[in-house]
Order: sequence, then C-alpha cells, then structure tokens
Amino acid sequence: MKIVVLVKQTPDTAKLSKRMDGLQLSADGGPRIVNPWDEYAIEAGLVLAEKNKGSKVTALCLGKPEATEALKRAIAMGANDAVLISDSVLAQADSLVTAKVLAAAIKKIGEVDLVLAGRSSIDGNNAATAVQIAALLDMSMLSYVASIEAVEEGSITAVRAVEAGRETVSDNLPAVISVVREINEPRYPSFMKIRKATKAKIPIWGVADLGLSDGDVVPQVLWEMALPPSRNAKIDLINGTPVEAAKLLADKLMSEKVI
Repeated sequence: MKIVVLVKQTPDTAKLSKRMDGLQLSADGGPRIVNPWDEYAIEAGLVLAEKNKGSKVTALCLGKPEATEALKRAIAMGANDAVLISDSVLAQADSLVTAKVLAAAIKKIGEVDLVLAGRSSIDGNNAATAVQIAALLDMSMLSYVASIEAVEEGSITAVRAVEAGRETVSDNLPAVISVVREINEPRYPSFMKIRKATKAKIPIWGVADLGLSDGDVVPQVLWEMALPPSRNAKIDLINGTPVEAAKLLADKLMSEKVI
C-alpha cells in the first residue's frame, strides 16, 4: 500500500507575535510547527503501514523552503520519505491552487492508494483542500474520520465523527481521508530517528516539475486577515435599587435608540 500524508507548516500559535496588527502570527521568520491536525494524519498513516507489510508512507508538503523542517518531523515519526513543493509563484496560493498542485504531485508519486490529511490547518482553517484534492483526482472522500476499521483489497471502512454521533462508512480505494484527533495519539520520535531525519535529503519540486504552468496556479481568491478597527468604549455605571436601576437603564437605552 502506498500512502501519502499531507503536511503543512503553520505558525506556532502558542507564541503569538507581539505585533497583533493584521493577526501576524510571527508569519515572517517566526516560530513554525507541523500543523497539529496533521500529526494525527501522520500517525494514522504509520499505523496503517505497520499493519500492512510492504507499505510506504510519503509525507507531502507545499510551502517555503524552510518547510523541510516539518517534513523532517514526519520522517522522524516514521515516514519513509518526503517531498516538498516550493515555488515563488505559489506565494499567494488559495486552497484550490494548493489542491491542484498537491494533486499533481500525488499523480507524479503514482499508484497512491490512500491520501491522509488533518481535518484542517490552524491558520486557514477552511478544511477545503482535502475535499478539492479528492475531486481533482476522482478519488473517494471520507472526512472527519475518527477510526479506520479495515483496509482490504480495493476498499476501506472507517468511522466518521458526525454531529449526531458516529457513522460507519465503506468506500473504494484509492481514497482521500481527513482525520480528527480522536483517531489516535501521535507518537514521539525517538532520539535516533530525530538524528536520522536531520540528515534526510528532501527533494523540492517546482510547478514545472509537476507539468504545470504559471497560468495553472493563478489564485482565484486573494485574501488577508486583519483585526477589526479599534474603537473607544464608554462605560456608565448605574446605581440605585434594582427598580431604580432598571428604570434608569431603560431610559438610557431609549435615549440611545437601542430600544
């Protein structure tokens, strides 16, 4: 079985930037981590590989060159290899462009049985990329998976965490799966595996390496995050008995045309 795990490097939200303008989570050169949801996907891939002898787990990431550190974390956990997609034309990639590029990379890896992803990323949090990849590759899509019950010849059975409880579903392989934290507890890499991962040579693919042109990766939506404008607030304290305070409050609300 060939398994691809999608990994994203995200800002470390535990160390927010002192400059909160524009919600800059230390975006430029600040501390970065593996998207926490993706660690559950990595663990799920490793568990499946251990149960199915001869399986291979490849970690796949789209990001800046420094995102190799996130991929080395995946290798330290146990992934067999990793690939980074990095290209300056992808600096403003939206979720659809990201999905197109990752889908092209999955095609290049070839004969993939299962694509695993975390439920979302902690920065964008749109949970759209995995769904778009499944559509682009014409693969089955199982979202919010809390347990993988069985992987057999050409099919997979999983339990989804849905609003009303749990739902057991089966579908054909190849498939794309997004997982939730209930699926497992990510392992801690051993010291020896961390040392080995630091020496790993991770190939970097550009858009041209995937058979795409710059025109194929033009984002449809340009977005930015910002804090709402600040405003001065005034607080009036109302004293008196409950009856007096209620009357004064009602008079104040009516004078301000709130009611």
